[in-house]
Amino acid sequence: MQRSVFTVDVEEWFHILDVPSTPPLTAWAGLPSRVEASFRSMLDVFAEKRVRTTLFFLAWVAERYPHLVREALAGGHEVASHGYAHQLVYTQDRATFLADITKAKDIIEQAAGTAVRGYRAPGFSVTKATPWFFDAVAEAGHAYDSSIFPGERGHGGLPGAKAVPHIVPTEHGRLVEFPISLASMCGKPMYFFGGGYLRFFPYSLIRSKAKAVLAEQRPVVFYLHPREVDPGHPRLAMGAKRRFMTYHNLRSTMPKMRRLLGDLPMATFGELMDAGIAGTSPAKA
Repeated sequence: MQRSVFTVDVEEWFHILDVPSTPPLTAWAGLPSRVEASFRSMLDVFAEKRVRTTLFFLAWVAERYPHLVREALAGGHEVASHGYAHQLVYTQDRATFLADITKAKDIIEQAAGTAVRGYRAPGFSVTKATPWFFDAVAEAGHAYDSSIFPGERGHGGLPGAKAVPHIVPTEHGRLVEFPISLASMCGKPMYFFGGGYLRFFPYSLIRSKAKAVLAEQRPVVFYLHPREVDPGHPRLAMGAKRRFMTYHNLRSTMPKMRRLLGDLPMATFGELMDAGIAGTSPAKA
């Protein structure tokens, strides 16, 4: 049976991309933190539902709260990397990007005491303008990536990219790509399974689209952020459309998450790799 992967990008409430009000890295340490309480509330639900998840830690968070990394591992979850400075990939050159993800991997591994296999780019911001992306991720020592949004997207997207897990050959070895799961709606590929999309669409539609993806023998990749289960977190100033996508219906996140974890079989990306999904097993290298 095909399984889904529930993922969390573990970052703070102010780590929102591509809005003028987002504070710079130099200001982050002086802002109030919300990540401990919100992330632990997610861990509690995961334990209640007895599911394992893949958690992409922003290394800036892991550096300040290494105990959260260890708590996640103690709960049986997979810890992966979300980079350090939370910058859109296409705003960086290869050297800057490689330095960021190499630093992040080292910090998270020090906190975890175990190797980090996976990476996810902030905002799924891989585009045709970043042809060096996969090679850099492999060079930093990752075995898999989950950064490709195979459709149109505000700050990223690779329309026409493979929509199934697949192997990407690079100069630094092969890399397994787990793309974000799109489903068809009126003949158009759309996303239903994370962030503002999950909060906007009714649960019945989300579950129906998830089952349609699973029927195509693709894993459904869900994603959320800790701030999305924390309706009381501070708000950043932004335009009406972006504000709607970022803050609309936050109180629905936790109930929908609970139902999804109970209704669908879940796994981690590492488990899918080890099971050899789409020829990704290390034994087949």
